[in-house]
Amino acid sequence: MTDSFDGPPQTPPPERASFPDGVRFAFGTLTVLPARITRWDRPAARTGMACAPLAGLVVGLLAALPGVLLLLLGGGPLLAAAFTVAVPAALTRGLHLDGLADTADGLGSAKPADQALRIMKQSDIGPFGVVALVLVLLTQVAALSEIYADGRAEGALAAVVAAVAARLAMTLACREGVPAARPEGLGAAVAGVVPRRAAAAITVLTVVLAAAAALPMGLPAAGWSAAAVLAALLAAELLLRRCVRRFDGVTGDVFGALAEVAATTALIVLALG
Repeated sequence: MTDSFDGPPQTPPPERASFPDGVRFAFGTLTVLPARITRWDRPAARTGMACAPLAGLVVGLLAALPGVLLLLLGGGPLLAAAFTVAVPAALTRGLHLDGLADTADGLGSAKPADQALRIMKQSDIGPFGVVALVLVLLTQVAALSEIYADGRAEGALAAVVAAVAARLAMTLACREGVPAARPEGLGAAVAGVVPRRAAAAITVLTVVLAAAAALPMGLPAAGWSAAAVLAALLAAELLLRRCVRRFDGVTGDVFGALAEVAATTALIVLALG
């Protein structure tokens, strides 16, 4: 008889992830900012995706910085808007834009779900993806240019609100009851992890904070800021339902598409306001 020793007994991860674990998950997954992910499990994903709007806040502030700086140096609103739109793309290595293009190709393929998912995994971009990218980027720059023309503070706030709304759309897409389209990938890791009540509470808190941030500009501005977040979530929800019906669930590409659609919608509403 021989004894074997495989090391100390393995302790399963706790059912709850700490707030720092969640923050690292959110920033490590949704941005290129230095954040070492310490846990990759469902509890960490639950806390992390609940913290997604916090990652959006940091991305939005960093995006607003070059726009405001260019205006201070004498640049025009269009130049400021172009740099502001470029920063979130750089901070995500273009993954959200890539997800938008892949999702557009999958939705436009008119193929069954499994074939559409294979199209989305291909490295090339089809015509639907190209059109989606061009329209979204042009719309974001045009809307931000109009907002920057009203003032530096208005443009900076719009950049922050759009970035937060984009990540909040991801939080809502991770709520319970939303399935993953594939058994692997980011979609499978985060699908259905956020309790519905938590998602609702985070949404209410974000809308209130968006309105409060715009309140120094007046009550109408606060109302438009809140409306921008709500409109962004509505547009993202419509796209989410379409994708769930089309692909039988969500994927990492779908999350990227939701973020870009939400950000674009928020900017449109703020430009109109």
